[in-house]
Amino acid sequence: MSERNTLLRSMHDVGLAAWFGGALMGAVALNRAAADETTTWAEQARIASSGWAKWTPVAGMAIAAHLVGSSGLLAANAARVATQQGVAASTIAKTVLTGAALATTAYSRVLGKKIEHVAPDDSRDEEKTHRHPADIAAVQRQLDWVQWAVPALTGGLLILNAVHGEQQRPAEQLRGMWQRARSLSPDMLPLSHWHH
Repeated sequence: MSERNTLLRSMHDVGLAAWFGGALMGAVALNRAAADETTTWAEQARIASSGWAKWTPVAGMAIAAHLVGSSGLLAANAARVATQQGVAASTIAKTVLTGAALATTAYSRVLGKKIEHVAPDDSRDEEKTHRHPADIAAVQRQLDWVQWAVPALTGGLLILNAVHGEQQRPAEQLRGMWQRARSLSPDMLPLSHWHH
């Protein structure tokens, strides 16, 4: 019932895995490692910002691969989305979650760049961090929350991928298409009737 789309599926899955894994590693390990290295906020911010800046191009490629794979799989499975009960709903949920993850990732980078511009490159620029301390603290608090939101949202996408995988089982496809047909024509006999 379904054709092979190995390249698209690989781009979709590997891209999402890198997006999720990189965001989780950064939130769990990179930020804490920076805090362990020094007691000054400015130095912590400089170390963490440097790590995130090095990861950004890889994350960008991972997100792009995931989006290309997602778009290709959606096109390849358009008939299932239209005819199998439940697939359209999970596809819409996945699209909404992907949009939220993209927006959160972009916002996280914007906040990170604000911190990066304020954190001094050396001790002579330390006075830069004292110009707007309240603003910096507010940005840092937002960034702390947003950096955890990215792995939460991409983790939700991984769960929806599992749902999609289950929906692709031949028995699930048959049942879902039958339920869709029955919803359009309620007078049809149940699928179990045809098994006798």
